Amino acid sequence: MDLNTIIEVVRRPSEQPAADWREGDAWLAGGTWLFSTEQPDLRRLVDLTALRWDPLVPDEKGLEIGATCTIRDLYAFVPPRDWTAGPLLAASCEAFLSSFKVWNAATVGGNICMSLPAGPMITMTVALEAVYELWAPDGSKRTVDALDFVTGDHRNVLAPGEILRRVRIPAKALGKRAAHRRFSLTHLGRSTVFVVGTRTPGGNDLLLTVTAGTTRPVRLAFDTLPDARGLQQAVDAIPGDVWFADPNGTPDHRRHLAKHFAEEIRHELADGEPS
Repeated sequence: MDLNTIIEVVRRPSEQPAADWREGDAWLAGGTWLFSTEQPDLRRLVDLTALRWDPLVPDEKGLEIGATCTIRDLYAFVPPRDWTAGPLLAASCEAFLSSFKVWNAATVGGNICMSLPAGPMITMTVALEAVYELWAPDGSKRTVDALDFVTGDHRNVLAPGEILRRVRIPAKALGKRAAHRRFSLTHLGRSTVFVVGTRTPGGNDLLLTVTAGTTRPVRLAFDTLPDARGLQQAVDAIPGDVWFADPNGTPDHRRHLAKHFAEEIRHELADGEPS
């Protein structure tokens, strides 16, 4: 779509692009949503891809993902063999409601900052206990736990002019065993619910992440593996106003699916089956 209110495109922003932010600006990375609908309040686009941030930096501390990393690049990444939760990276890419052509442009940071319930990069980063690095216009930086970033449907903690610079996923989380379940009305449709469970090798803990069916990510943490009843009660305890409603599912339907998938994940991780 043509954005007929745009009067300037900044092709070569400074290394600290947030410092030059002004009202009416939008950060441009993939632009797959930005160019899909009218943007009457925008006057200027700032092209972040020109900064050439490293897309993926794996090391002994974990994985750093640049905000402008494309979904294509993330999907092509081959994690180290000891990152047993590594397959969740590709599985999350496959949860996109988009074609491979969109993967070539859509970015990890863009999906997170859209903050939609079905955003699979949100699912992935919350389940893998990531933190986000944010840059503010005054030059300051802060880190936010992925769990706390999205506050509701299309809402997050970003202040005006603030930018997501990178995502850091710790090696400890990547080394966990993981299992996931997702439901959509069609094979390549928008997620109705996306549930991920992780467990420390040799441990008895369980970390369950519920997304897509909720307006914000929900994390259920257990120091010891719960029994079936305890897990069901934990899902039932999620506040009613957190469950999402749209044409892909009612809150009751999504709660039912979350409970069903949570039990499957509990059983899979308890039995030690490969995820």
